Amino acid sequence: RRDPHLQSARALSQRCSPVAFSAATRLSRRGAGRLALAALSRVLPSSRDSRMALRLEELCAAPYSQTHLFEGASAEEKDSLVRQLNEIDGKLPGGGLKGYLERARGLLADAQVGKNPFAGLTPEVPVGQKLFGESGPGSETYAEFERLGMAELSKCAFCLVAGGLGERLGYPGIKIGITAEVTTGATFIEIYSKFILAFQVYARKATGNVSLELPLAIMTSGDTHTKTVELLESNNYFGFNRAQVTLMKQELVPALNDVQARIAAEGGHVLTKPHGHGDVHALLHHNGLPKKWLAEGRKWMLLFQDTNPLPFRCLCAVLGVSAKNGFVMNSVAVPRVPKEAIGGICTLKDESTGSSLTINVEYNQLEPLLKETPVGGDVEDDSGFSPYPGNINVLVFGLEGMARGLEKTGGIVQEFVNPKWADQAKTTFKSPTRLECMMQDFPRLCGPEDRVGFSQLDRLMSFTCVKNNLADAAMKTPPDCALSAEADIYACNARLLELAGADVQIEAPEDACFLGITAKIGARIVLQPSFGISLEQMKERVKGPVRISKCSSLVLDGDVTLDGLELDGALEVSGSVVVKDKVVKNAGQPLEAIPDAELTACPPSFQIRGYRQGRGEVERLVDRKRPASLVATGPAIYSTGAPMPYVTSPQAVNSMRSPSGVPVSSMPFPAAGGYASASPAVAAPVVYQCPPEIFAKLASGGALTPEETAQLTGQASPKAAAGAAEVASGVTSPKAVEVTSAEASAPKTSKKKSTKKKDSLNASSRKAKGCC
Repeated sequence: RRDPHLQSARALSQRCSPVAFSAATRLSRRGAGRLALAALSRVLPSSRDSRMALRLEELCAAPYSQTHLFEGASAEEKDSLVRQLNEIDGKLPGGGLKGYLERARGLLADAQVGKNPFAGLTPEVPVGQKLFGESGPGSETYAEFERLGMAELSKCAFCLVAGGLGERLGYPGIKIGITAEVTTGATFIEIYSKFILAFQVYARKATGNVSLELPLAIMTSGDTHTKTVELLESNNYFGFNRAQVTLMKQELVPALNDVQARIAAEGGHVLTKPHGHGDVHALLHHNGLPKKWLAEGRKWMLLFQDTNPLPFRCLCAVLGVSAKNGFVMNSVAVPRVPKEAIGGICTLKDESTGSSLTINVEYNQLEPLLKETPVGGDVEDDSGFSPYPGNINVLVFGLEGMARGLEKTGGIVQEFVNPKWADQAKTTFKSPTRLECMMQDFPRLCGPEDRVGFSQLDRLMSFTCVKNNLADAAMKTPPDCALSAEADIYACNARLLELAGADVQIEAPEDACFLGITAKIGARIVLQPSFGISLEQMKERVKGPVRISKCSSLVLDGDVTLDGLELDGALEVSGSVVVKDKVVKNAGQPLEAIPDAELTACPPSFQIRGYRQGRGEVERLVDRKRPASLVATGPAIYSTGAPMPYVTSPQAVNSMRSPSGVPVSSMPFPAAGGYASASPAVAAPVVYQCPPEIFAKLASGGALTPEETAQLTGQASPKAAAGAAEVASGVTSPKAVEVTSAEASAPKTSKKKSTKKKDSLNASSRKAKGCC
């Protein structure tokens, strides 16, 4: 900390390639600050090998003009401010601190005179593809786009904008760590990971490349970076190879006091503020990812946000639209009600030059812009919606055009400023302001040869979010809170299941109210990505008639085929299982309100909901992966609390048999957080007493969390203290409740008798007896 060369080196390293950054980091760790700075200066010719890249005298002179920061400051305070500004200079893209201040002065001058950014531009309805109504899911048009998109999956990369904390929601952690739905307990980041890995499985099979990996970049912020790393590490990166995941930390920008862009400071510290989610483009560019992915043969990148998993359901169709039209940027959009408080996508034409720009216009700017048109404002068309699609900030980029656009500006997307003026002359602000940027403004970097469009889908298929606390949610429609987002997930899955089969009937949902928030919740259907990455794939797996009551819950995970099912209760099916003419009726696991006395002791994801999955009954059909498919018919087979032996070598312990008589064997027990492998173990077998829910996860090829590994091996859980507090509060996870409930009702049986019952899923079994 006392080595000024290290301070400068660390600041400069943020602007280098990953290779240069790693080299400088190694030098810095050895204390070789001067060597690190010299190495960085070679890869950044503009860097100066000196005590500070920017000196106090330079900062006081033009173009910086920050004399006010140092007036009346002690020598120590001045030195501290200079160090802070050097650090900021090293992290700001687009010309460092000098570039930021010059852009700020220009934008503030425009704001001072009230310059209209859309002056001289005429709005027109943009070109894009409607994927709702007659061309929506279930139509041949939609199916054609899905098939096109599925062929493009092997060429995809993904980028998650995850810079937000959940504090405004009453959630103390990062938003991607919020439980998305309580039926399986999956968090948002877990759902995203499952989708990307399911796309990867499909792409490997389609290309024959078993080593193919689909990369994920995650933009974090100073508030979320450490917590994001901890979440990934504690969950073994949710099944990703660590080299697949790139973390990009967004930095803050200086706050400004006036139109001269004089930097704000308090107590000797420079005030900084967020720059906006448009920084994702600069971070992608400065990490060299678009060019790297292009060199690897990739063509597309999906940019998505932290609490909206629904776009993954329509990604194949959206990719198909991009591929067919050659879009450099394809905005996923929804039908928009006129004057609704979301931005509208417009084509803005410059009559003087003949050029045009397709871009999002914020709702407060859209109405004044449209008033100058013949229609006289933001009004509906024949469809009953605005002709300008609603932007939801889910974007698919063509990587070639993206890399070309970012190269022009060094990754900087056009910024804007929104000062709150303190005087009539508009010279000072009520509070410090800063430049901001938005990721949807990328089209401003595009050339006339670049095509920009949209894919418009029903909200049910593409948009939900968790952005409001309980008090705000109660006053809004939709509430956009944990309950409404969970209801949207179930509703989307139910609709897809109905469309996948020729004869699927799911009882209509009813109002559910918790903590003053109301949402429509019926059958809680969870279609894991492994069941189907697209509607076209799901159609292959739903054959016979399906009837599901509104009180039911259904989880489908893996190569499951539904060929006749009547469900009134709770059912979970995983692996290669054919559900044939099956009737399931049990008490299920309904949602229940958490008593007020218990709520404050509950985990945060439950506190922002006010409900949990109740104790009850659930039937599980599990196939151990995966020599032959199984046919599940006849009486219900309930999970029990009895432990099952699980061995480290591929012996047929607790084996099931397929209809053809081929045993479905145990697989080697994986190391902590690893994967099951079919390779024979060299060491002597070790037998573990395996709880049924962990056995089911291993059998279907899943990775264990550290807590599950500890539970299986008898080691101390890394979250034992937190788990004990949760149990003491009376809040039990859905899976734990299932085991506890079944364990209480399971009769004692001999091992020999139990083994006989497991020979086939066709074997008749009593309630709460049997295993897999």
